[in-house]
Amino acid sequence: MKPARFDYIAARSAEEALEALRREGGNARVLAGGQSLMPMLNMRLARPALVVDIMRIGAWRQIADEGSSLRIAAAVRQCEIEALPELRRLHPLLAAALPFVGHPQTRSRGTVCGSVAHADPSAELPLILVALGGRVHLRSQRRARSLPAADFFAGTMATAREDDELIEAVSLPKARAGAGYAFREVARRHGDFAIVACAAVAEEKQTLLAVGGVADRPVAQALPRVGAGELDDALDAFAWSLDARDDLHASARYRRELVRRIGRATLEEAERCRA
Repeated sequence: MKPARFDYIAARSAEEALEALRREGGNARVLAGGQSLMPMLNMRLARPALVVDIMRIGAWRQIADEGSSLRIAAAVRQCEIEALPELRRLHPLLAAALPFVGHPQTRSRGTVCGSVAHADPSAELPLILVALGGRVHLRSQRRARSLPAADFFAGTMATAREDDELIEAVSLPKARAGAGYAFREVARRHGDFAIVACAAVAEEKQTLLAVGGVADRPVAQALPRVGAGELDDALDAFAWSLDARDDLHASARYRRELVRRIGRATLEEAERCRA
């Protein structure tokens, strides 16, 4: 199929892009890597009056080290993050998840912020952002604001972004000393969206498990430490709380069982990484 007719702007500055969003509001869509937006345009699931291309804005092609976190601007491609020399040491959870984000061809075009904006509940990057307690930085002509990732995602492909805003950047905390990190997922094929994906953070006083692909958004839950007798019961309660549903890819029962099994394996791996 071909997309419905729309106007196109190749913005040369942040001000030009934000002015277009102010003018068109909900009738505009932002184009970065296009790996999510272009299929939606072609299938006419999205019918914007205006597409605003931001990939020529140099200020939004930056990766900034902010000390305790990494700030990834709106037009940074996934492959650029993947190529960072110290990614595995400073951001082991992100490094573990990136190879599961589509394929090398899509990562060479897709952006980190674009995946976050699309807010597919099975996508890996929103899950990692929630697991690490990252933040989403939004900007419009009216204001700039920052939200915790857990507050940004509102449902299946729904977020707290307002019509005249775009995601200017996301911030991901760096690995903390003494913490262990692990990521696992189950998908029909490598590169497909996850049926269930799990990200775990193990620290001395608590462990955290974040799950994607089950609920309508990524969800994180503090759980008992590996080896604690109540862990299985806590995993079972967490799996039931996610409101899994049957679909073409898997049954709700299968997804809940994956949360129990893959969740435990991910937590155990994160605990081993602490050593």
